[in-house]
This record gives sequence, C-alpha cells and structure tokens, in this order.
Amino acid sequence: MGIRYEFIFPEDGSQLTVETEAASRRASNAEGAEAHADWTRLEYCQCTNCPLDKNEHERCPAALDMQPVVEDFRALPAFRKVEVRVISKEREYRKFTGIEEGLRSLMGLIMANSACPILSNLKPMATTHLPFSSQDEFIIRSVGTYLVRQYYKKQSGDEADWELEGLVTLNRELQLVNQALWQRVHSACEGDSNLKALLSFFSMSASVSYSLEAQLRKLKPAFMSITDPLQQFETLEPINK
Repeated sequence: MGIRYEFIFPEDGSQLTVETEAASRRASNAEGAEAHADWTRLEYCQCTNCPLDKNEHERCPAALDMQPVVEDFRALPAFRKVEVRVISKEREYRKFTGIEEGLRSLMGLIMANSACPILSNLKPMATTHLPFSSQDEFIIRSVGTYLVRQYYKKQSGDEADWELEGLVTLNRELQLVNQALWQRVHSACEGDSNLKALLSFFSMSASVSYSLEAQLRKLKPAFMSITDPLQQFETLEPINK
C-alpha cells in the first residue's frame, strides 16, 4: 500500500518525503551490516512478549522499517511547525501542525505494515489509514476493524468475539511493543520529535486497554441517535393499489 508523507518546512521550503513502501524496502534490502543501526538488532531492548527467536532473526522487523524515518527526523524538535501532506491513490490530506503529529500518523502506518508478528494484527487499520486522527476516530476505527474481522471469522465457522475481549488483549500486547520501540528509538534520537510521536501513539493505543468501555460510552449518543432504517421501514403504511 503506497502512501506518501511530505513534510514541508515553511522557513525555507525544504521538504522531507517518506514513501511507506520505499521506506520498508530501503530498510530491509540495504546491503551490509553497517547499513543497519545497532538499535535494530532483535536482542536490543527486545519486547518482553516478542515471539521471534534471536538465533533465527538478527533484526527487529519493526525497527528496520522505522530506521529511515528515525534517521531523517532524529535531530528535529517535536514542536517545529510543518505542512504535512499525505497522498494516496484515492485522496490527499493536508495539515499545518507540529512534526510530532505528522510523525505519529506516519509511524502508526509503518508499524501497522510491519512484518512484526504482533504489529501485523494492525494491518486492517493500515488499509483504512486516517492521518491526524482524533482519539474518538482512533477508537471507532479500532473497534470497527476488529468487529469486521469477527464477522469474517463467524462466516468461516470460527467463534467470533463480539465482547471485544480480544481487542483489549491485543492492545495490552501492543503496549509492550510500543514501550520497547520507544526505548530503541530513544538511543538514536538527538531531538524529541520521534520520541513524542511514539508516546502520543502509545497513549492512544493504551486507551483501548484501560478505558475502552468508557470511550465507547462517550461515543454511544452519536450512534444510538440514528433511527434504525429497518424499524422506520416497518412503520410505513402500505400503499393502496
């Protein structure tokens, strides 16, 4: 899935561009061990719940995908204002904001497309990528994509989880991954843009684990105020012929 992020700095018109697919290829296909940062080694701050064996996997898949972005933004402060353009085949988004918010969206997309066995559970979110999403939008998309997956599981004859217990469990696993990735990136950063982007992404995903029910209660009026179209259809009087 090709999505281009452009960070345009208003002071001098300079630009940093990240192609999500290209970033993955550049990280994974680089020749020679010297091309990989030390913090991308699997055993370096390895996630406590990582299912990969360091004897079989020398590098962390998520760290390899993130390395080009971390290096491009490593010295930039999170508060620096930029125009961020997000361009896909279907549409384009633009926002004048701090580097942190743009990187939060970009890193979330890179992580969701990663070959990491745990982060790969986020791939459905990547297919409906929404840059600069709010907390409410994040909750709706997280729950929505999870329920769609349960529908397909039910159609395949598997047991579906309509109570969202699996979603809470998944996000607890993701928190451990986020914490380890933050430690990796911390060792590579001079500025704070990468770190704050990860922390802000971490806080959004943490809300699914700690306060999902409360978040859904807050959103309930927006959904339950809609008249059920089937009920509305049933109340219509028959047409006299």
